[in-house]
Amino acid sequence: MEGKIVQAGITFDDVLLIPRFSTVVPSEVDVSTRLTRSIGLNLPLVSSPMDTVTESAMAISLAQEGGLGVIHKNLSIEGQADEVDKVKRTANGIIADPVTLPPTATVARAREVMAQSNISGVPITTEGQKLVGIITKRDLRFLERGDTPIAEIMTQTGLVTATGAVTLDEAEKVLMANKVEKLLLVDGEGVLTGLITIKDIDMLKRFPNACKDKQGRLRVGAAVGVFDFERAENLISKGVDVLVVDSAHGHSSNVMETVQEIKKRWEIQVIAGNVATREGCRDLLKSGADGIKVGIGPGSICTTRVISGVGVPQISAVWEAAQEVAGTDVPIIADGGIRYSGDITKA
Repeated sequence: MEGKIVQAGITFDDVLLIPRFSTVVPSEVDVSTRLTRSIGLNLPLVSSPMDTVTESAMAISLAQEGGLGVIHKNLSIEGQADEVDKVKRTANGIIADPVTLPPTATVARAREVMAQSNISGVPITTEGQKLVGIITKRDLRFLERGDTPIAEIMTQTGLVTATGAVTLDEAEKVLMANKVEKLLLVDGEGVLTGLITIKDIDMLKRFPNACKDKQGRLRVGAAVGVFDFERAENLISKGVDVLVVDSAHGHSSNVMETVQEIKKRWEIQVIAGNVATREGCRDLLKSGADGIKVGIGPGSICTTRVISGVGVPQISAVWEAAQEVAGTDVPIIADGGIRYSGDITKA
């Protein structure tokens, strides 16, 4: 065995932090951090892209608290893209591309769209996005016939509208004054340019630390496999904030080439992994990764290390990766092995 034992390794149970003198009180603690080169988090938690962990419900809840969820890839391309879309449409400052329907659509279609997009109202537009009305769940509540055209029941007069230049504070005042829940944004020609809802305004107040993009939408990530560029393109078209090239062995040519190609084709943040060595971290940095996941099967569910006999104790793996990224603007993510709240502090 001489020369075969590279070094001793340590994991979470082997480490304790020594308490030191402090003048900081709990209410002053700031746990914000960076997920990638350009994405920040107010809560340093990211949910795993596993099919038993993260779809839209988890991603929404986590983003509202300041973290981020990564939608798993064990779905069809369309199914995963729909999960991303649900997150992006959950909370918006101003919805720049609201779901719309034509006047010829039926009541059944309106119900289907509202259920799919988890919304309570739909602006009605003609060709060129000309606003002609709005329909809400209240309008549909007592209708039995699904083939009734929307044009027969939609609200056409007295629509509450504003220009796209309105602020959220101004929008809230207009909504309160008119006792309505949706403010339709139009230009000088009556073309629909956006939508503001009281639900979104309330949510912004309820979750001040939410992880949001520049448009005020919740952030969300999605996992992709190696060379799955069709999936990546569909996810990007739905507004995904970060792609996670997800592999049990991230220090491989396939993962590195996938990261390089995604960065070449699109302006999108990419997290890659998983790695457990300094060399693996270095090669993913060279490939252009904006964040690196560290950990080979250290978790209670993901047991790659136990099954395959391959890996590095998590604290040692994180330490090695941290040394490699020091001086760069690329964060690392300790992936797995967290059993107790104190393990987060150690990581």
